[in-house]
Amino acid sequence: MTEIPRGIAPSILSADFARLGEQVQLVLDAGAKTIHFDVMDGHFVPPITVGPDVLKAIAAPIHAAGAIVDVHLMVDRPERHVEAFVAAGADRILCQVESTPHIAFAVKAIRDAGRSPGVVINPGTPVEAIAELVDEVDVILCMTVNPGWGGQAFLPSSIDKIARLKALVGDRALIEVDGGVDATTAGACAQAGAEILVAGSAIFHAADPVEAFHRISTAGGYG
Repeated sequence: MTEIPRGIAPSILSADFARLGEQVQLVLDAGAKTIHFDVMDGHFVPPITVGPDVLKAIAAPIHAAGAIVDVHLMVDRPERHVEAFVAAGADRILCQVESTPHIAFAVKAIRDAGRSPGVVINPGTPVEAIAELVDEVDVILCMTVNPGWGGQAFLPSSIDKIARLKALVGDRALIEVDGGVDATTAGACAQAGAEILVAGSAIFHAADPVEAFHRISTAGGYG
């Protein structure tokens, strides 16, 4: 498995897009080693967010800081978009298992492009849905809210699901968690088996994003 940074991955979904470069640099300077980049198409989920051109604008400073870009494709048929996001600077691309009839093809396309592949399951999708993919991916992301909007409340039932996912996966892939992660939920997620915690509004909507980043990091056991 490709070496992947553990810890907090700030999600730019909740950043101020008028100051996107500045806010990305803020969390990089605070120690973030992964920047989470949410892509939504208005079909798989209702909102429309950002695409390859925005990623291309921020990828260079992220890489210059020694960090990686974690692209989460919440789009129909994600395999169609792998090439564009690789060209824009994605390091890891995660595809929803619910978004395509052939998720293994999407995973292979990412690996063949020389990038780290991952898969994502929604709250209503059982952990067994990724059983046949565990040896093909580097990361499995467990959504702890229904995808589409930032700032949602963490679903309490997710802790048991994360634990079941970790039991199924073992050390073959890392567990990532996204949705409602803050200083009050990070510790329980980490204890259940999560190794990467995506946090958006808890960081970028805080009065002091740097302090919030460190507080969530500490709560998750990352110091």
